[in-house]
Amino acid sequence: MENKIKEFLKHNKKPVSLNRLIRALNLNKKERRKLAGTLKYLEKQGLLKIMGDRIMGQPGTNLMRGIFSLNPRGFGFVTPESPDAGTQDIFIPPHQTAGAVTGDLVEVMVREKGLKGRPEGRILRILKRGRSTLFGLFLEINYQPFALPMDTLFEEPIPLKIKGTRKPKPGQIVELDRSTFKLVRILGYQDEPGVDLEVTINQHNLPDRFSNEAIKEAEALPDEPHPSDFTGRVDYRNWTTITVDGEKAQDFDDAVSIKKLSNGNFLLGVHIADVSHYVKPGSALDRDAYLRGTSVYFPDLTLPMLPEKLSNHLCSLQPRVPRLTMSAIMEIDRQGNILKADFHPSVIKTAERMTYTSVFKIFQGDTEEQKRYDYLLDDLFTMRELARILKTKRLKQGSLDFDLLEPELVYQEGMLTAVIPSERNEAHCLIEEFMLAANVAVATYLTEISYPCLYRVHPAPVRSDLEKLRNLLVHFGLELPRSSQIKSSDLQKVIEQFKGRPEEKFITIQVLRSLRLAVYSEENCGHFGLGQSAYTHFTSPIRRYPDLVIHRLLKRALSGKKPRPLPLSEIALHCSQRERIADEAEKSLVEWRILRLLKNKLGEEFTGMITDITKAGLIVELDDYFIDGLIPYSALGDDYFLRKNEATLRGRKTGTTFSLGDRVKVVLSSCNPILKKVEFLLADLAG
Repeated sequence: MENKIKEFLKHNKKPVSLNRLIRALNLNKKERRKLAGTLKYLEKQGLLKIMGDRIMGQPGTNLMRGIFSLNPRGFGFVTPESPDAGTQDIFIPPHQTAGAVTGDLVEVMVREKGLKGRPEGRILRILKRGRSTLFGLFLEINYQPFALPMDTLFEEPIPLKIKGTRKPKPGQIVELDRSTFKLVRILGYQDEPGVDLEVTINQHNLPDRFSNEAIKEAEALPDEPHPSDFTGRVDYRNWTTITVDGEKAQDFDDAVSIKKLSNGNFLLGVHIADVSHYVKPGSALDRDAYLRGTSVYFPDLTLPMLPEKLSNHLCSLQPRVPRLTMSAIMEIDRQGNILKADFHPSVIKTAERMTYTSVFKIFQGDTEEQKRYDYLLDDLFTMRELARILKTKRLKQGSLDFDLLEPELVYQEGMLTAVIPSERNEAHCLIEEFMLAANVAVATYLTEISYPCLYRVHPAPVRSDLEKLRNLLVHFGLELPRSSQIKSSDLQKVIEQFKGRPEEKFITIQVLRSLRLAVYSEENCGHFGLGQSAYTHFTSPIRRYPDLVIHRLLKRALSGKKPRPLPLSEIALHCSQRERIADEAEKSLVEWRILRLLKNKLGEEFTGMITDITKAGLIVELDDYFIDGLIPYSALGDDYFLRKNEATLRGRKTGTTFSLGDRVKVVLSSCNPILKKVEFLLADLAG
């Protein structure tokens, strides 16, 4: 009945009488008796207004169900449960989460335009818990046991019920039942090996064990491809083919080969592990892979989407052994246009397992490395030439080129000692360009033959986010075209104008924040960030389930068979959710470890940049640690600060200003790794 009422009021902009509502909904006697209570409930939720005997719907609000995901910063997102609800997630502000944790199915009241002009919601209730336990920091208050929750925004300790003789020690992390608050187990102190990993895995509800059925299926597979598997495949074992990955990589799911044709064009081969040959739809391996959706990469542990026998051996394109692949063979001219693309099952045997470091050394003229791989030099430099052509064309088409570095943790004797930017060089870009080309080619082919496809889509930014970005850029002397006319190329020009400037990272992040998330969808709306009309994920079926789906669709299309009915909308939503949760888990663990390192540096001075102005104070991101913290207004000196504009704070008495992008020196005053809270003092005022 709730849905009936909401639907009726949605299409009636004026107040309606109670009698008219009863007639319109055709309510029976039992429903009429419940009507008053239902109307009061909906009014309490802000979905309608009761005015005497008349009822009026609240414009711009509705109820929605979806999966909640909590960000360590306190806010969260709800991914709509129904495919009809669209692909845009609902932003949940801090203190509107109703105690939900990542993975919960929730009911949320949505306002089409929140405070920041984007869809915003308030969680009304938790419909189904994603997990039954919480994690917390054990402490004693007046000799009574409590747990300070780590999973929710509630900062008040929860009374802990303990049965048995084993009792936690203050400072240890405990797991407690979410309903009864009974102690489930003691994990240990957060610095003990494995504790933070186990907490993070459980907090994000990540499967860390394969089902017995999946393990049996994997064990039953051969150790190596059988020659009979080569039948019906194009044999590329005589074409020099290489993999290029990081030093620590274990699963090699893409390999590349190249030729220069007599007409001056390039023939690029992108060969992707044929996981679909071994993982059949409906099998236990397939069910486990779908449940995970993606592999998760922590600094010292990988939770693979597939068992090790597949991900690290049978499907991994290891050097000098035959492997089954799906190949995309593309003829590309010297302007970067793909003139022709063929796809087929194949067999390859890679010549070398190259690393990004080694290939970059070769490009830099390292004579020792060039001598070591002398028989590959012609191919490598041809690949470099083509990659540069592809990148030039891509940027001309309006593709955004973000060059944001990720934190890399440095350990010595098992102890975290430093945080450095992860290295990115031309070898990384080379492989990325080839994978992008293959993904575009596959999406274009399936689209042109009107075959179902699981697209990777990136919707255009919403007007409110672009307006916010425009107002910010005015502060830096830049103007954007009108919102309805903005293209990805306009945003790329902004990024390029700040190349090499102190504000480069800040501006790049602001442009990135103005964009919507890329997600999976059976409906193609293009990829705004890449400037492509059709895009998919084809190149990583070992670690991404959507790529496995695309391989199956592509094989069936190439064989001329009609598509099988697949719940692509459901697959798209599920995989988008799993991707976000995996990404948040990876970032959460890294941030937790960085904060534990910083906790030992209280009172030390750091340099950083003002990245936000909030109700609580200034947000500063440290240059060397990839984390941010708060300078409370009370720590800004004896003054009263007002917002001068979107980007500037000004003191009423002193005229002191703080602006977004300003560089500041700060002193670390407090650091709580458990709650992920950091506070600074301005260095000039700290003494």
